Amino acid sequence: MARTTTRPVVRLKSTAGTGVTYVTRKSRLNDPDRLVLRKYDPVAGRHVAFREER
Repeated sequence: MARTTTRPVVRLKSTAGTGVTYVTRKSRLNDPDRLVLRKYDPVAGRHVAFREER
C-alpha cells in the first residue's frame, strides 16, 4: 500500500492477546483518535476488538 499523509497505513492488533494483526488505512481527518474495529481473530476463533497500534 502506498503511504500518504491523509490516509496512512495503520496496524490493528487484537485485544485478545493472541498477537494477530490486520493492516488497513484510515482517514486522519475523519478519525483522528485511535481506530477500534471488531474483526475476526482466527487464533481465538471469535470476533474481538482490534485496536490501532502506533
